[in-house]
Amino acid sequence: MISLNNIMLMRGNQVLLRDVSLVIHKGQRTGIIGRNGCGKTSLFRALSGEIALEEGEIDMPNGLRSSSMAQETPGSSRSALEFVLDAHLEFRRLETEIAAAEQQGDDNRMADLFGQLEEIDGYDIKHRAQRLLSGLGFGVDEFDRTISSFSGGWRVRLNLAAALMCPSDLLMLDEPTNHLDLEATVWLEQWLQNYPGTILLISHDRTFLDSVINNVISFDNGGLDCYKGNYSAYEKLRAEKMALQQALYEKQQRRRAEIESFVRRFSVKASKARQAQSRLKELSRMQDIAPAHVDSPFRFQFPELDQPSSYLLQMESLTIGFDKPLVDKIDLSVRSESRFGLLGFNGSGKSTLLKVLAGQMKQLDGEIARSKKLTIGYFAQHQVDELDQQATPVQLIQKEARKGSEQQIRDFLGGFDFRGTRVSETIKNFSGGEKARLALAKVAWQKPNLLLLDEPTNHLDLEMCHALTVALQQYQGAMIVVSHDRHLLVNTVDEFYSIHQGVFAEFKGDLKDYEKWLSKQSYAGYDDASASDNSAVQGELSLSKPKLDKKEKRQQAANRREKLAPLKKQERALESEIEKIQKQLLKIESSLADESMYLEENKFELNRLIQEQGTLKSQLLNKEDLWLQVQEEITNYS
Repeated sequence: MISLNNIMLMRGNQVLLRDVSLVIHKGQRTGIIGRNGCGKTSLFRALSGEIALEEGEIDMPNGLRSSSMAQETPGSSRSALEFVLDAHLEFRRLETEIAAAEQQGDDNRMADLFGQLEEIDGYDIKHRAQRLLSGLGFGVDEFDRTISSFSGGWRVRLNLAAALMCPSDLLMLDEPTNHLDLEATVWLEQWLQNYPGTILLISHDRTFLDSVINNVISFDNGGLDCYKGNYSAYEKLRAEKMALQQALYEKQQRRRAEIESFVRRFSVKASKARQAQSRLKELSRMQDIAPAHVDSPFRFQFPELDQPSSYLLQMESLTIGFDKPLVDKIDLSVRSESRFGLLGFNGSGKSTLLKVLAGQMKQLDGEIARSKKLTIGYFAQHQVDELDQQATPVQLIQKEARKGSEQQIRDFLGGFDFRGTRVSETIKNFSGGEKARLALAKVAWQKPNLLLLDEPTNHLDLEMCHALTVALQQYQGAMIVVSHDRHLLVNTVDEFYSIHQGVFAEFKGDLKDYEKWLSKQSYAGYDDASASDNSAVQGELSLSKPKLDKKEKRQQAANRREKLAPLKKQERALESEIEKIQKQLLKIESSLADESMYLEENKFELNRLIQEQGTLKSQLLNKEDLWLQVQEEITNYS
C-alpha cells in the first residue's frame, strides 16, 4: 500500500497539488490522467524520490521494488541487449560475484551463487531480454547494435524494455506508447495484463488504458480525484458528476445534439463493411461520453471544403523503398470519401508510403496520378521538429498560402488552446505537446482535401486526442492514417489496408480482427505467440496476386525447394543438438536428485554439475531460438 499524506507538490512557483491524500493499494492498476503540464510526470518523480515535496509525505512499504522509464538515454557503445540486461541489477551482481569466486577458486561460494542465480531464473534472463526487445519491434540483427546507433525514438523503446526487465513490485510508465507502432502497443498491452504487481500508468491512448487499468486518478484543480474502473468508466462517472453543475448542463446538451446529428448523417451512408459498422457503434457510444469533455480547452474544426473533388489520387503498380523496394505493386484509388487506416509492423513501409504520397520522397517505380484540385495536409513527427523555433504561432500560420486576418488566425489558434499572449510567444519555449498541437493547427489551416497523418496523437494529452477525433469525424475530405491509437482509428476510419512482408493488401476486418491476427504472429521467434499462420494471413488479407501459368508455378516450386533444402538440413541438425542437450540435462537432474550428492565429500562434483547444468540450459535456449528462426524462414518459403 502506497500512501500520499497531505502532500503539496510544486514546479517552480506553480502549485501542482495542494493538501492531497490518497491510497494506492497493492496490485492496483491505475491510470494517471490530466492535461499537459498539470503535474503527472512530477508526481512520478516525487514517488521515485527524484524531487522533494513542499509539504506532506509519501509512505512506501519496506522493500518495495519499483521500476520506471528513463526519459533520456545518452549514446554509448553498449549494445541494446546488454543495456536491457543491465536493468536487472541482481543478475549483474551475481555475474560479477561468480566471476570473482571462480577466479579465487572458492567452490563453496560458487555453489551458493549458482543457487541464487537459479532462484532468480537467471539462466533464462538473456532469453527474456531478447523477447522484450523483439516484442517492442527490434529485429534480432539489432540486439548487438550500439545504443549510439539508434535514433531518439528507438532509445525510448530501449528505456521501456529496461523498465520491464527490472524486477519490480511497482511499475511506473510515463507515456510508454509514444514512439511505438500499433503492433508493439498491442504486445505491450498484453505484457502489462500479465504483470503481477502494481501499475501506475500515464498515457494518452484511451484504448490502451481501458485494457490495462482498473482505477483512474485524475488531476483536477490542484487536487487528485479517484475513480473506480477503466478510462471509459471514468468518462461516464465524470459526465454524471459534471451534469450536476447547472452551468455546464446546457453546454453538455448542445454537444450531445451535435454528436447525435453526426451519427444520423453517417448512418445513412454507412456501408455494410465491418469497419464502418464498428465506427458507427463507437460514434453512438460517444454520445454518452461527450459531456465528460465539455470543459476541454480544445475545440477546433477543419475548414469546410469549397467543392469536394470525387477523385483525388490514383496509385498504380507503385513501388516504394530506399536502396531496395520495401513494398511493390501498390494499387489504390483515393476518393473524397476515402478514410483509410494503414496497418503493419514497424519498418514495413507505412510512413514511407505517406512520405511518397506527400511528395517528400520519390517512388522507386509505378505511377501516382494526382487530381489538379488535390491539396494535401501532411502531419508527421519530423514536421513537429522542423517548426520555425523563432516564429510565433500567429507568424507560423501567416506564412501559409491560405490567408486570413490576424484576428481570424487568433480565433483559429484559440481552438488549439493558444490564447492571449501565448500566440505571440516564440515556439522554442513550447513543450513537445504544444508543438504537436501547433503542427496540427498548421495542417488544418491549409484547408486540405486529403489528410496524411502519421502518428498524430504522439505527445498529445487525452483531451486533445478527443478533440482531434471529433474534428476528424466532421472532416469532409479524405484521410490516410497511421496510428497506434486504436480509439482514433475506430472512430475515424472506414477501411484498413495492411503492409505485411512487402505485400500491400486490404485487411477485411476490424481492429479486433487485426489484434487476433497479431496474436498469431511472432517477433523473430521470441514472442509467446505461435509462428505465423499463413492460412490465417490469407484469410484476413485480400491479396491480389497475378495468376501464374504452369511453367511459372513449376519454376517457383523448384526455387522454393532449392531455398528450403539448406533450411531443412539446418532444422534437422538443430533438432538433433536440442535432443542431445535435453538428454544431458536429464542425466544431470537425475544425479542432483541423489541425496548423497550433497555430502561434504561430493561438493566438488556438485559444483561441477551445477555449472554444467547452467551452461547446458543456456545452450538449450540458444538452440531453441535458432530453431524458431529457422521455422520462421521455412514458413516464409512454404
